[in-house]
Amino acid sequence: MNTPALSVVIPTHKRVDTLRECLAHLERQTMRDSVEVIVVSDGHDDATTALFRTQDAWKMNVKFFEIEKSQQGVARNKGVQEARGEYVLFGQDDIFLAADVCEKHVKVLQGCHGELVEPRPSGVLRQAQDDKVAVLGFTTWDPALKITPVMKWLEKSGWQFGYPQIAAYAHKLLPQDIQHRFTYTSHISLPRDIALRFPFLSTDIYGWEDIEWGKRLAENGVRLFYEPDAKAWHHHTITMEESLKRMETLGTSAMQMAKRSGSFDRVPKGWKLLAYHLLALLPTMRGRHAKAFLHGIDIFYN
Repeated sequence: MNTPALSVVIPTHKRVDTLRECLAHLERQTMRDSVEVIVVSDGHDDATTALFRTQDAWKMNVKFFEIEKSQQGVARNKGVQEARGEYVLFGQDDIFLAADVCEKHVKVLQGCHGELVEPRPSGVLRQAQDDKVAVLGFTTWDPALKITPVMKWLEKSGWQFGYPQIAAYAHKLLPQDIQHRFTYTSHISLPRDIALRFPFLSTDIYGWEDIEWGKRLAENGVRLFYEPDAKAWHHHTITMEESLKRMETLGTSAMQMAKRSGSFDRVPKGWKLLAYHLLALLPTMRGRHAKAFLHGIDIFYN
């Protein structure tokens, strides 16, 4: 069997119908014959297992693995360990890729993008080393869904995806001091050997493992290139109640991650922490989310 150019790693947890549609989008990839898909079930699910009983059910090379219930980072690590492609693209079961996404990621990773450059202090442009680059694609809400007000706010504020904040870096390398804030592991690719060298930390709660991972990549000279033409859609409706509960969880997990990783910088301190407390007094969308985040921090201490 030929070695695939790209291994797409999909963690999943008890969302078989969404996963089936995710795989249907992968079957439509322009370079499907050069792609392998590795699905890792985070915990056992009969319906998910049944989906992979026969390889003939798919028009592409699909492998299925199951791990004990952990979190997405551990599932991604398993996928990387099983991958054979030169490059790895991390996705999610609720991320639907446009048909040319895999091709666009591989082209950038192979150094075929003419603007893969960064300025030196002297102003001279140089080619970034293709083996030290990760590629971030663009993701937005699936228009097939009813987009709730809180979903619009999450996208605009950056608490879900902060793409408006990096619009100026389209087709460019992000500044190294901020790139870790945008290492969204629902749609990011990199050479497999780098993914093997920098596994995700295992956590027992949702959140922040991608940002901590991105920090280590940056510290080791791996740059992040933003390719907005690699488009994907996030098929996941979020209500206000679900968003506030998620924010509470992120507050708790931020403290846990800070305890484990000295370089993790997403816990508000000093004037930022004061700003959170002031915002939490407001009945606005932002204020309610700040209050939930602070409550998550309180849960960590209690």
